[in-house]
Amino acid sequence: MRTALLQSSGRPGSVEANLKVLDEAAASAAAAGAALLAAPEMFLTGYAIGDDIARLAEEADGEGADAVAEIAVRHGLAVAYGYPERSGDTVFNSAQLISADGTRLANYRKTHLFGCFERDHFTPGEQPVVQAELGGLRVGLMICYDVEFPENVRTHALAGTDLLLVPTAQMHPFQFVAESLVPVRAWESQMYVAYVNRVGQEGEFDFVGLSVLAGPDGVARARAGRGAELVLADVDPAFLAASREANPYLKDRRPGLYGSLV
Repeated sequence: MRTALLQSSGRPGSVEANLKVLDEAAASAAAAGAALLAAPEMFLTGYAIGDDIARLAEEADGEGADAVAEIAVRHGLAVAYGYPERSGDTVFNSAQLISADGTRLANYRKTHLFGCFERDHFTPGEQPVVQAELGGLRVGLMICYDVEFPENVRTHALAGTDLLLVPTAQMHPFQFVAESLVPVRAWESQMYVAYVNRVGQEGEFDFVGLSVLAGPDGVARARAGRGAELVLADVDPAFLAASREANPYLKDRRPGLYGSLV
């Protein structure tokens, strides 16, 4: 399954402008044969927008989701994107996956909030594994800081995730996460990991780009630079199956020894 990573911050604070960026990226991705387009954390609204997070937050089936579904249908590919989700009086940092026919397949709420900014504006989610079937693959969702906890990714591996989508807002000076940690996560848990970042300065944050799609061999299939760009790579189920057969990590685990982890 050809997968496109949209590395962009769009226009923070403007849902309309960000939907236009997403639409243009979807057209380019579809023309290149992609079946899936993934956008960064909080892409729909922008990340460092302060109290506008609460103002722009919407329900999972809100107007933003409808607009993304229209983009997915128009260009014939699935779309994953980050947004602030409102549920009653609570706001979550969420990511949603919508299929090429406009169906909402999965919605994930970030479980590990990073820093005072996120803890001041969001409530953490409580469901660690959210998955959907797409193009013969089991696709999981996670957001940014979540992937830095090995237990989180291993839980997805044990639940059968083949491709882990990680919309992110990775900032300086933590670029080693994109450069080193994400490929290691893909290797140690035997899956593809698509880590899709923002770029440039937003408020107090300097987002580093470096989006990557890493394979189960720990090798980057695609890696972006520091600017806005669209990168593509293939997720190969046959290669994944062969890698899992050759790599014994999951089979050689001894869970009885790991009780202290919880």
